Amino acid sequence: MKKDYLRPIDFKHGRVDMNHGAGGRASAQLIDELFARAFDNEYLRQGDDGALLPVPAGHRLVMATDGHVISPLFFPGGDIGCLAVHGTVNDVAMLGAAPLYLSASFILEEGFALADLKRIVESMAAAAREAGVPIVTGDTKVVEQGKGDGVFITTTGVGVVPTGRSVSGRNARPGDAVLVSGSIGDHGVAVLSKRESLEFETTIESDTAALHTLVARLLAAVPEGSVRTLRDPTRGGLATTLNEIARQSGVGMLLQEAAIPIKPQVNAACELLGLDPLYIANEGKCIVICDAAVADGALEALRSHPLGRDAARIGSITEDPQHFVQMATAFGGRRVVDWLSGEPLPRIC
Repeated sequence: MKKDYLRPIDFKHGRVDMNHGAGGRASAQLIDELFARAFDNEYLRQGDDGALLPVPAGHRLVMATDGHVISPLFFPGGDIGCLAVHGTVNDVAMLGAAPLYLSASFILEEGFALADLKRIVESMAAAAREAGVPIVTGDTKVVEQGKGDGVFITTTGVGVVPTGRSVSGRNARPGDAVLVSGSIGDHGVAVLSKRESLEFETTIESDTAALHTLVARLLAAVPEGSVRTLRDPTRGGLATTLNEIARQSGVGMLLQEAAIPIKPQVNAACELLGLDPLYIANEGKCIVICDAAVADGALEALRSHPLGRDAARIGSITEDPQHFVQMATAFGGRRVVDWLSGEPLPRIC
């Protein structure tokens, strides 16, 4: 049906105004000419306030939601749009589930450039298509200038996990192996370099990526139940995420410092800035805790996938009533790897 709008939206020069969030003709036009066009799929075309979705038989539902408030909105290797898709797809995948659908909610600030909004939405659409996980419903609101920061995005993901599969932060057991799917710290350092206009000899790009196909390959390669825990180490980085798992499972961990993969340029940037890469956010890596008997096979499966080429075994689960994460250092000693204290990199995911 032809819409009765007076003229097309000027995405090159236009800006978000309060009418775009008022629920009237301007709101409908923004939805039709930007969001619906970019995210187009059979479920979104239903045109209702929600989406009626099929669910495979013999599975349980998984749902995850995530808010994205990153600054800057565009950074080397990505932007808030693709990050919003990848982050929620990964949250679903970390429960051993196959992501099926996404919803997206946008909080726009009055005066935000429509050209930047279009770029973000198109990046989201491309990420969703590449992941094979459609955005099936959403919402848009506009706040007065000065009461937002350009754009905030909240995404919710729905997926399915086979009946009987249990992948949880509660499941780590003494003797299990701790793996990581690749080098750490890339995302946080990429965002910081853009925010602070820092230049390094080699460009450091965010690792933002959807990990569900990597997880699916891993789970298909090892016996059911041998993968205990999956987690993507986003805010707080590897160190904080491992502490979360240790507390949730009631165990300790012993890491091997020399085994943790860190790119030389990331390490150098962290040394220059006085940061510890163990606490820097990642958006395209996962931690795998598995039965030690299948660790070699799990590593082989991870390394066979483009997103897991640098996967490494970095430690083991121990019995520890204090739930400490410890590290055997390169100098032959040990140190406690504690929780993140404070926020070294504000608003990076």
